[in-house]
Amino acid sequence: MRLVSAVAAIAGLALIGVLVAYFGAHAVIRSLLAVGWAGFGTICLIHLVLIAVMGVAWWVLLPGTSLWISIWGRFVRDAGSEVLPLSQVGGYLLGARAIAFAGVPGSAAAASTIVDVTLEFLAQIAFTALSLVWLVHLTPNAWIEVPVAIGLAAAIILAAGLLFAQRYGFDLFDRLAGTIGRDWADRTAAGAAALHAAIAAIYERRAGVCTSLGLHLVCWIAATAEAWLALQFAGAPLGLGAVLAIEGLVYAVRSVAFAVPNAIGVQEGAYIILGESFGLTPEMALALSLLKRARDLVIGLPALAAWQLLESGRLWRRLPAPE
Repeated sequence: MRLVSAVAAIAGLALIGVLVAYFGAHAVIRSLLAVGWAGFGTICLIHLVLIAVMGVAWWVLLPGTSLWISIWGRFVRDAGSEVLPLSQVGGYLLGARAIAFAGVPGSAAAASTIVDVTLEFLAQIAFTALSLVWLVHLTPNAWIEVPVAIGLAAAIILAAGLLFAQRYGFDLFDRLAGTIGRDWADRTAAGAAALHAAIAAIYERRAGVCTSLGLHLVCWIAATAEAWLALQFAGAPLGLGAVLAIEGLVYAVRSVAFAVPNAIGVQEGAYIILGESFGLTPEMALALSLLKRARDLVIGLPALAAWQLLESGRLWRRLPAPE
């Protein structure tokens, strides 16, 4: 799997290089610089706020936990997913590890991560549906509407499967492990039972689940402001509805390509194809995608550096003292 991810990342980087060369490096750089430092800073600030709000969405699933722990875990999760050459699953693991080392019990950290990711996925489905509605409204005859609708239907089925597995899948696993009756199966079943109990406890707090889902949906919609403002600063304005349609469908494509680290190359191609439907030039679409990657680096690298320092400190404290 690591080899596949590495090959996909290399292929994505090569595709970005080809796209920049094809549409003209000078034109792409000119479009990128047109946003300016003020525009870039504004976009980074908005994204910082959105990450913090998504941390709050995670926190409401963990009553009794410090708010800063979940916000910190969310920063680590996003940094791992967007900066490191990992799949999105790798970022989820880093985020869960970060809050576990901050004092959250391991079963609660894992369970809350699973539920939070599921709720964010449900919110994304709603956001994609809203984007599809706007796409049909603005460009009724766009060829991409049918594949997006099919993909949306598949995502709804997948989400239903995830919810079913979280509520009932562990019971099936427990019965299977009991039938096997081996020690390793008993230990695995005990761990699965603890995780299942933690997930079930989270879903029983319906107010927290609904609040988390609502916050995630608000963040998906509010994130549209980043791209909209970037285009305003660059002097290539689009209507908010058009930007919403582009953003929703780009992130839907990113979700399909979850095995590609950071969706390298996939995101750029999606922006070019979708932006063309709304009059966005290819070089501006590429610049918008690269601007977001620069934003992720500016925010993610300090978060990863801080996380690494904390990890190193814990490892140092575990070393035995010299005699």
